[in-house]
Amino acid sequence: QVQLVESGGGLVQAGGSLRLSCAASGRTFLSYAMGWFRQAPGKEREFVAAVRWSGGNTYYADSVKGRFTISRDNAKKTVYLQTNSLKPEDTAVYYCAAGGSVSVYPDEYAYWGQGTQVTVSS
Repeated sequence: QVQLVESGGGLVQAGGSLRLSCAASGRTFLSYAMGWFRQAPGKEREFVAAVRWSGGNTYYADSVKGRFTISRDNAKKTVYLQTNSLKPEDTAVYYCAAGGSVSVYPDEYAYWGQGTQVTVSS
């Protein structure tokens, strides 16, 4: 069992940055791949980034590649999403998730946080 709590969202101007954090509890954190997804109003939840349990392999949606960076600190049981050069179209609720393997599909992740709002103004 893994519990996930996101933080770090907020309101930022276009071109700005935010660092999202996802704190995990539970002894099996090291077993899981971690992902970030986002959901804008009226849209489906979409993949943003993911990292393997070791932290050595990362994956990104084309829309955020080069602007966002996912990382994990297993000692702190925390996953981060550094978001740079933010655009208004990045506005969404951002969720972290834990799953058995890296995937771009939300259904492949067993555990989810409650989400943190990111709003980018133009």
